[in-house]
Amino acid sequence: QVQLVESGGGLVQAGGSLRLSCAGSGDTICISTMAWYRRSPGKERELVAAISSGGSTDYADSVKGRFTISRDNAKNTVYLQMNSLKPEDTAAYYCFASPTLQPMCGMTTWWGKGILVTVSL
Repeated sequence: QVQLVESGGGLVQAGGSLRLSCAGSGDTICISTMAWYRRSPGKERELVAAISSGGSTDYADSVKGRFTISRDNAKNTVYLQMNSLKPEDTAAYYCFASPTLQPMCGMTTWWGKGILVTVSL
């Protein structure tokens, strides 16, 4: 089992920055891709950014050029640097991790409990 714990959320004014962190613990040897999702009120959950174990990244069009995902494999931690924040970035942000193909890791994915980011005008 893997546990994911997010930190770094809060209230920020439009144009400001926040850095989210997600620390993994437990069977961290099983962690492959890590990602951030978000869910805004009245909207479906969406992928914000993802990063593979090798460092390849992918971003939602809405955050390209403003958000940067990175990871520290030694610390089993993934980060999301969010710059030029907009009110529409207001959401609960969730950390996600998928397992490697090792048989011992199974096929279960893991989620953090989420952290709130609020961007005010």
